[in-house]
Order: sequence, then structure tokens, then C-alpha cells
Amino acid sequence: MNMMVNVRNFSIGWGQPLVFIAGPCVIESYENCLKLAEKLKNIFQAKKIPFIFKASYDKANRTSVKSYRGPGIKEGIKILADIKKRLDVPILSDVHSTEDVSIVAETLDIIQIPAFLCRQTDLILAAARTGKPVNVKKGQFLAPWDMKSVVEKIRSAGNEQILLTERGASFGYNNLVSDMRSLVIMRELGYPVIYDATHSVQLPGGQGNVSGGERNMVVPLARAAVATGCDGLFLEVHETLEKALSDAATMLPVKDMPHLIEQVLEIHRIVRSE
Repeated sequence: MNMMVNVRNFSIGWGQPLVFIAGPCVIESYENCLKLAEKLKNIFQAKKIPFIFKASYDKANRTSVKSYRGPGIKEGIKILADIKKRLDVPILSDVHSTEDVSIVAETLDIIQIPAFLCRQTDLILAAARTGKPVNVKKGQFLAPWDMKSVVEKIRSAGNEQILLTERGASFGYNNLVSDMRSLVIMRELGYPVIYDATHSVQLPGGQGNVSGGERNMVVPLARAAVATGCDGLFLEVHETLEKALSDAATMLPVKDMPHLIEQVLEIHRIVRSE
């Protein structure tokens, strides 16, 4: 079984073009978010590559209570809806409670379940019942085969539009490691698999009151994931990293995107020609 996930006028899955989910960690302002979305659209459109814009309206799992969380659901969804209308791009964002789901369902093209909430049955079922594609981040505490139960929860609501995302596994304290076998194992569940190249290099809580990261590992791991056979890449990007309000240690500069895209597209071409 190799299911396809349909988003607007393209599909995600085996035999389809490599898809990119990209955007800032969190909405910092309407102007910044729109500007970045426009730059990313132009980059991907020039290469005729499927692109989904992502941005979080609320980062509910920050290390510190003082960390910036975003504009909140009311203002955040308004911003994402405007970007979707103005730029005509599909939108992804994450939900943290069942109450969020009905509010975001009209705007989001893909509803994302954060890694820390991937076992929250009520939240997963609420997202699944919208009929929208659901992207579930595999928790850092789960084995890839444990995602079978998550898939069964979504399917129980009559929804087969499922994406599974690898974002690293806890490796001792304040560290993550990417096991590329996870991509192969999760794909055996029959649904497209995405690799989150930026969150996978986080050092959770590694700077005391904020998370650290190893940005220099993003590109090598992205290349490895595409070589392993993932269906898409999830990348958080920013224009001015030194000013980023969240995940500054792991996001990529938007100016580096074209080179990365060229590399992984060539790898993807080779892998899919086998």
C-alpha cells in the first residue's frame, strides 16, 4: 500500500516530486511572514517544485515561560489566511488542543500534530475528522514502528490523508540523533514520509533556558534523508537568524535554500530512477 496525500494541485508520495514544507519557526509579524513566504514561493516556483508554507501561530512547548510564543491563534490564523489568499500557496501549521482544530480547519491545508502531542488521541481524532491531510511529527520518545498506532487512530476517523514526519530521537540528555532506518520503517506503514531537517539537529534545552542546535548538520542530514527515500523535506528558514525569536540555532538562512534544493533534487532523481 502506497497512499498519496493530495494538497491542492499536487500529490505527495512515491513516484511524485519531492515536496518542501518551509517557513519560519513562528510568526514574528505579518510583514516578516509575508515577505518570507513570497521569497520562498519565488524560489520554489522558479524550479516548479511543490511547496507548502509553514509557520506556527503559537509555540506552546517553549523551554522557558519567558520565550516568545507567537501572536496566538486568533491573530495568527488571520495572518496565515491572508498569506494563503495573497500568494495562493498551501498552508501548514500545528495545533495544540482540540479547541484549536475547528478554528484552523478552514484555513490550513495540512494540520500538523506536534511531536510532543503525537499520542494525544483526542487531538489526533479531532484533526482527522476535518478530512484535511494530517501531518504527525514522530515524538522523540517513540520508535518508528510505534507510529502504527497513530496511523490507526487517524484511519479510524475515515481519513487516509496521512503524513508521518521524522524529527530525531532523544539520545541521552539535550541531544537528538537521526536514525535513517526510521524513514524506511515508517514508509512501510503505507503513507508518505517527511524528514524534518532542522528540528532533527536541535539540542533540546541545550542552552539552559533555550534550545541549542547544530545548523551545520542540516544540509548533510537533508541529503541523507532524500537518499534514503523520503517524500519531502521540512525546513525552517529565516532571513536574519540573529534576530529570530525562536529556534535561531537550527533555522537555515533563506539565501542558502537554492543550493540545498539543487543538491537534494539531484539525489531524489537518482533514488527514484532505480
